[in-house]
Amino acid sequence: MISVKMSASDIDVHVGTQMRKRREALGISQGRLGRHLGLTFSQIQKYEKGTNRVGAGRLYQIASFLGVTPGHFFIGIDGSDEATVVQREDSRLDEIRTLNDAFASIKDGETRASVLALVRSLAGDASRRRSG
Repeated sequence: MISVKMSASDIDVHVGTQMRKRREALGISQGRLGRHLGLTFSQIQKYEKGTNRVGAGRLYQIASFLGVTPGHFFIGIDGSDEATVVQREDSRLDEIRTLNDAFASIKDGETRASVLALVRSLAGDASRRRSG
């Protein structure tokens, strides 16, 4: 039998804190995240403070927008090694920033479109390999 070490409210606060850390690491405002989800910034603020509980579907949407799995928000609750996961995500963020900077520096619109098509194609190939 699994013992419950944290109350549901404590977990809500933890999830909200992890959400805020990830959002801030990406430089995304509460307003931008809220607009993407069709919510106000104050609703995002309530999620991040743990005042309001985030439902499973909404958590999935938030995780997707922030580029992590929903499980990311639970790191550290069960004593899992948060440092290792954060280090991997920081490395990924550096790659994303580098890619973004390089893409933004491409002046020709057709070249940007070609690069974008290539990246989408590669991403589609990778997802087909994972699921197949």
